[in-house]
Amino acid sequence: MRDRAAATRAAAEAQAFGDRLMHTKDKLAAELEKAGLYDMARMARCGYYHDFLSPLDFPELQLADDLTAVGTPAAIALRNRHLAGEFDASLEESEEWANGPEGQDAMRRLIQER
Repeated sequence: MRDRAAATRAAAEAQAFGDRLMHTKDKLAAELEKAGLYDMARMARCGYYHDFLSPLDFPELQLADDLTAVGTPAAIALRNRHLAGEFDASLEESEEWANGPEGQDAMRRLIQER
Protein backbone atom coordinates (compact mmCIF):
# COMPACT_ATOMS: atom_id res chain seq x y z
CA MET A 1 0.00 0.00 0.00
CA ARG A 2 2.83 2.40 0.87
CA ASP A 3 4.55 1.65 -2.44
CA ARG A 4 1.42 2.60 -4.37
CA ALA A 5 1.04 5.85 -2.42
CA ALA A 6 4.71 6.66 -2.95
CA ALA A 7 4.43 5.92 -6.66
CA THR A 8 1.33 8.11 -6.92
CA ARG A 9 3.11 10.94 -5.11
CA ALA A 10 6.18 10.56 -7.33
CA ALA A 11 4.03 10.62 -10.47
CA ALA A 12 2.25 13.77 -9.29
CA GLU A 13 5.57 15.46 -8.53
CA ALA A 14 6.96 14.48 -11.94
CA GLN A 15 3.83 15.84 -13.63
CA ALA A 16 4.12 19.11 -11.71
CA PHE A 17 7.81 19.37 -12.65
CA GLY A 18 6.98 18.66 -16.29
CA ASP A 19 4.24 21.30 -16.24
CA ARG A 20 6.73 23.88 -15.00
CA LEU A 21 9.04 23.04 -17.90
CA MET A 22 6.30 23.26 -20.53
CA HIS A 23 5.74 26.70 -22.04
CA THR A 24 2.30 28.07 -21.22
CA LYS A 25 1.45 28.43 -24.93
CA ASP A 26 2.02 24.69 -25.26
CA LYS A 27 -0.05 23.92 -22.15
CA LEU A 28 -2.92 25.88 -23.69
CA ALA A 29 -2.46 24.18 -27.06
CA ALA A 30 -2.56 20.73 -25.45
CA GLU A 31 -5.80 21.56 -23.65
CA LEU A 32 -7.34 22.99 -26.82
CA GLU A 33 -6.44 19.77 -28.64
CA LYS A 34 -8.06 17.70 -25.88
CA ALA A 35 -11.21 19.77 -26.46
CA GLY A 36 -11.07 19.07 -30.21
CA LEU A 37 -10.25 22.69 -31.06
CA TYR A 38 -7.40 21.89 -33.42
CA ASP A 39 -7.26 25.18 -35.34
CA MET A 40 -7.14 27.14 -32.10
CA ALA A 41 -4.50 24.74 -30.76
CA ARG A 42 -2.33 25.39 -33.81
CA MET A 43 -2.66 29.13 -33.26
CA ALA A 44 -1.87 28.75 -29.55
CA ARG A 45 1.27 26.75 -30.33
CA CYS A 46 2.46 29.66 -32.49
CA GLY A 47 1.92 32.07 -29.58
CA TYR A 48 -1.19 33.78 -30.95
CA TYR A 49 -2.94 33.77 -27.56
CA HIS A 50 0.21 34.26 -25.43
CA ASP A 51 0.72 37.34 -23.26
CA PHE A 52 4.14 38.15 -24.74
CA LEU A 53 4.35 36.28 -28.05
CA SER A 54 1.09 37.35 -29.63
CA PRO A 55 0.83 39.96 -32.37
CA LEU A 56 -2.44 41.05 -30.70
CA ASP A 57 -2.65 43.85 -28.16
CA PHE A 58 -5.04 41.84 -25.99
CA PRO A 59 -4.61 38.13 -26.76
CA GLU A 60 -6.39 37.14 -23.55
CA LEU A 61 -9.57 38.83 -24.74
CA GLN A 62 -9.31 37.15 -28.14
CA LEU A 63 -8.96 33.72 -26.54
CA ALA A 64 -12.00 34.33 -24.34
CA ASP A 65 -14.00 35.55 -27.34
CA ASP A 66 -12.94 32.62 -29.54
CA LEU A 67 -13.83 30.07 -26.87
CA THR A 68 -17.19 31.77 -26.30
CA ALA A 69 -17.87 31.70 -30.04
CA VAL A 70 -17.20 27.95 -30.16
CA GLY A 71 -19.64 27.57 -27.27
CA THR A 72 -19.25 23.85 -26.60
CA PRO A 73 -19.16 22.73 -22.97
CA ALA A 74 -15.45 21.90 -23.38
CA ALA A 75 -14.74 25.36 -24.84
CA ILE A 76 -16.65 27.11 -22.06
CA ALA A 77 -14.80 25.05 -19.44
CA LEU A 78 -11.49 26.07 -21.04
CA ARG A 79 -12.64 29.70 -21.10
CA ASN A 80 -13.34 29.53 -17.38
CA ARG A 81 -9.90 28.05 -16.72
CA HIS A 82 -8.35 30.77 -18.90
CA LEU A 83 -10.21 33.51 -17.03
CA ALA A 84 -8.96 32.00 -13.76
CA GLY A 85 -5.39 32.54 -15.02
CA GLU A 86 -4.42 28.94 -15.65
CA PHE A 87 -2.74 29.73 -18.98
CA ASP A 88 -1.19 33.09 -18.10
CA ALA A 89 2.48 33.53 -18.89
CA SER A 90 4.77 32.16 -16.20
CA LEU A 91 7.19 34.27 -14.19
CA GLU A 92 10.04 32.80 -16.25
CA GLU A 93 8.30 33.77 -19.49
CA SER A 94 7.68 37.27 -18.13
CA GLU A 95 11.32 37.68 -17.17
CA GLU A 96 12.48 36.34 -20.52
CA TRP A 97 10.34 38.95 -22.29
CA ALA A 98 11.44 41.75 -19.94
CA ASN A 99 15.10 40.93 -20.50
CA GLY A 100 14.68 40.60 -24.27
CA PRO A 101 14.77 43.36 -26.89
CA GLU A 102 11.00 44.01 -26.87
CA GLY A 103 10.82 44.17 -23.09
CA GLN A 104 13.86 46.40 -22.84
CA ASP A 105 12.41 48.74 -25.46
CA ALA A 106 9.11 48.91 -23.57
CA MET A 107 10.92 49.72 -20.32
CA ARG A 108 12.96 52.46 -22.01
CA ARG A 109 9.78 54.01 -23.39
CA LEU A 110 8.09 53.94 -19.99
CA ILE A 111 11.02 55.69 -18.37
CA GLN A 112 11.32 58.28 -21.16
CA GLU A 113 7.64 59.23 -20.92
CA ARG A 114 8.00 60.39 -17.30
